[in-house]
Amino acid sequence: MTWTVTPEAYDSPVAAALWRAYYTEVSDRWYLLHEGRRTDPDELEREIAARSGADLAPPRGRLLVARYAGEPAGTAGVRLLDGATAELTRVFLREGMRGRGGAALLVGAAEEAARELGAARIVLDTRGDLVEARSLYARLGYTETAAHNDDPYAEHWFTKPLAPAAA
Repeated sequence: MTWTVTPEAYDSPVAAALWRAYYTEVSDRWYLLHEGRRTDPDELEREIAARSGADLAPPRGRLLVARYAGEPAGTAGVRLLDGATAELTRVFLREGMRGRGGAALLVGAAEEAARELGAARIVLDTRGDLVEARSLYARLGYTETAAHNDDPYAEHWFTKPLAPAAA
């Protein structure tokens, strides 16, 4: 079986389904850890609606979808924060697709998209309980750094310099 990673419209049905899966998982993990319950369905719907992903649309962003054997399996997004800095976001693989190399492939494709947008470095934030994500980023050369945003759920911030895009 093979992986492919391609750009996807942030508002496509595929992107919407993967965003719902991503948000449900990370939200449920937070609530289970901190409050011993899953996300309230009404809150889930409000948050999904409030975070459309429009900031991942060209010309200042990209949403990428990974497919495994043709089936949508995960996402990664990049958006320019300024002329030299891109932010990596929505890195997600469906649970059954993990451990097959897709996450590193997605992050690599997102880094390439950030270079194409003109970024010289890429930043991201994550939570302490998302240990798999923190391990992935460290393995891919990201280093922990000072906060670059005030997201109330962010607990760890990472950065990585990007070599210029190949000519």
